Amino acid sequence: MFVAFLSSYPPSSFDMLRTSAGQAGECKRTSLDYTRNADCMLYWLVMKIQVILGSTRQGRVSEKIGAWVMEQAKSIPDVEFELLDLRDYQLPFFDEPVSPSMLKEPYTNPEAAKWTQKIAEGNAYLIITPEYNHGYTAVLKNALDYVYKQWNGKKIGFVGYGTLGAARGIEQLRQVVIELQMIPIRNAVHIVKFWKLTNFDAYNPALKSVLEQLR
Repeated sequence: MFVAFLSSYPPSSFDMLRTSAGQAGECKRTSLDYTRNADCMLYWLVMKIQVILGSTRQGRVSEKIGAWVMEQAKSIPDVEFELLDLRDYQLPFFDEPVSPSMLKEPYTNPEAAKWTQKIAEGNAYLIITPEYNHGYTAVLKNALDYVYKQWNGKKIGFVGYGTLGAARGIEQLRQVVIELQMIPIRNAVHIVKFWKLTNFDAYNPALKSVLEQLR
């Protein structure tokens, strides 16, 4: 039955339905019997976790960690993973006249509109972040601040890297995403002294635990 249901939708429609349903907030498990709504059923059956690279600097390590995450994600069944690079979204420092929580129309800035629409397609998120001076990156904070409704009610996890595995930066991020009405999972991956590592295999169990919790 489900196979026949899914096959009735062309693949190109998946993201469109995710976006429209996610933006309207109509497909939250807590507020709707989504099995009675075809679009919402598709929204949840085709689970998408977006992996966000939280650094744009030259020589960033997040690219290598992102590649490792995406490779390990192949072992997670029935989930689509998508890698999002903030370099692909040239967001200006937030200067909009209206708070994202009060926004009723799409952004007129094309980059902001593109970013918001892309986030709406996700069911859950995994942020990969370094730690700069006991905090996370400015470019990541800016990207988080541009979005509100599209974050609401969705799970989020973290992979941090640094001397202490970005533990302090991740702790700050937890406060921010709660204000965005997201659901941060308890576990995180803290990659310490990454510059001494040739691979991240030692963190495979921790990453698998985080990915499983995001499902």
